Amino acid sequence: MAERAAAPEGPLTGDLPEVLAERLAAMGEPPYRARQLFRAFHAEGRLDPQSITTLPAALRERLAQEAPPATTLKEAQEAADGTTKLLLGLADGRAVESVLIPENDRVTVCVSTQVGCPIRCIFCASGVRGLLRNLTPAEIVEPLIHARARLGKRPTHIVLMGMGEPLLNLDAVVQAIRIWTHPDGMGMSPRRITVSTALTPQRIDALAAADLGVNLAVSLHAPDDVTRAELVPGSPVGRVKALVEAAARFATTTRRDATVEYVLIDKLNDQPAHAEALADVLEGLPIHVNLIPFNPVSHRPDLAPPSGLAATGFARRLAERNVSVTLRTQRGEDIAAACGQLALERALGEDD
Repeated sequence: MAERAAAPEGPLTGDLPEVLAERLAAMGEPPYRARQLFRAFHAEGRLDPQSITTLPAALRERLAQEAPPATTLKEAQEAADGTTKLLLGLADGRAVESVLIPENDRVTVCVSTQVGCPIRCIFCASGVRGLLRNLTPAEIVEPLIHARARLGKRPTHIVLMGMGEPLLNLDAVVQAIRIWTHPDGMGMSPRRITVSTALTPQRIDALAAADLGVNLAVSLHAPDDVTRAELVPGSPVGRVKALVEAAARFATTTRRDATVEYVLIDKLNDQPAHAEALADVLEGLPIHVNLIPFNPVSHRPDLAPPSGLAATGFARRLAERNVSVTLRTQRGEDIAAACGQLALERALGEDD
């Protein structure tokens, strides 16, 4: 009796075509099956192997049994403004979030890279329970497949700004980006992918050295080291100037966009003196600032968004100092839109 072919080890969605070919070859399948499978996952958005009708029925059945998807859609919440939060279950019983953000003719998908987060920004729910584990490439990639199924089309932009610190899971992040940009799959332009970080200049330099062609966003949130240590306690201290210089270096060496993300919180970092101090740090550098009014989170009822006057005044002061700046609007306020909040609420509910 012929020996049974080796079974797949885990989901196939996190593999590039050449690795898929090796795994399928171990099952006795010809090389072209790998391209069919990769295209079905990433170009057509088919996550269930049983739905991939270009494959033989026997292979579809085997893949469904032995290599099921890494994620399942557990819950979806859509806000009045169209922002949609997806809660995705993982095989170990944990969950992560992904957010779809429509704006005019573009749809951005915000993707997580870790379960939990070690950075512990006080305005973010992702880090309340600390870092639980890194996500695998398949767990990072699959939210885009879920998003495509929900949208009925390919999203236009990807931001790795969800739960977790991407540069602490750099190998998996690099793999996911290479899958998203592969011409046989989604074919996403790297110019439409942004990686966010709150870490060190060395990590930013490592991202630049990976030569992915993506954009960078630095989670700064404060104009000085003392304020940043209060707002971003899990990030190395004494880093504001060094982070900004690393972002400018990234923009210069990669010729890609570098932005500073700055969540405005009432009284803590939204005052005129904060704006002037931030302008002192950024003036003359090739960096754009995204000002984001704080989205309330249930675990910190003491924090509040800035007043409209404070937010517009902050943006105006930066512009007057020749700092490129955009003041973002609050999105998804009616669906626990703050990063990690839905996953936190569901996890705490299960713990009760």
